[in-house]
Amino acid sequence: MSLVPSGDVVEISRQQLVVYAAAALAIALIGARYLKQERDPPVPAAHPAGVKVARGGGGGPAYVHVTGAVRRPGVYRVPSWARLDAAIRRAGGATARADLQGVNLAAKVADGQQVVVPARVPGAAGIAAQGPGPTAPGAVAGPISLNTATIEQLDQLEGIGPTTAQKILDWRKEHGGFRSVEDLNQISGIGPKRFASLKDKVRM
Repeated sequence: MSLVPSGDVVEISRQQLVVYAAAALAIALIGARYLKQERDPPVPAAHPAGVKVARGGGGGPAYVHVTGAVRRPGVYRVPSWARLDAAIRRAGGATARADLQGVNLAAKVADGQQVVVPARVPGAAGIAAQGPGPTAPGAVAGPISLNTATIEQLDQLEGIGPTTAQKILDWRKEHGGFRSVEDLNQISGIGPKRFASLKDKVRM
């Protein structure tokens, strides 16, 4: 039986030792990298330039009740960022007799809002001229429409000056028109006493 020289055994053992050491080092480096990845939080992916990430809240639809001088009155679903113009178009658009001067089409919709599109009253401009007897200068012959009156017509009402008349127009535009005469109570400067003197002199 032949024996391997002792010198060869020592040389093979050293080669194996080098291989084992290299393998152990590689395993240690891989393990260290894996542990580092486990400890470090993931970096969020960058979004392309110009792209905005939508954040929660305020993105739901709005339900708006469109009524008055429109082709298809009803409740319509529109985006929460839409304007009154979009809600009216969803209702088929305004009719030929609609008076859109009393509606702020650029106002933003609100969920649960009612939009009243007023209609022009035929012959409303001639009411004062057809009334019996002469009319005192500056007086209003009959009830005027809150949804179509001009600032000059409102200014003629007793107890309503230019400032309050402008507030009435601003409120009308902001809320899409008056739904009832009682809405005057929501305007600053019109208290219960003044409203009592006005309610018979105005109409829808």
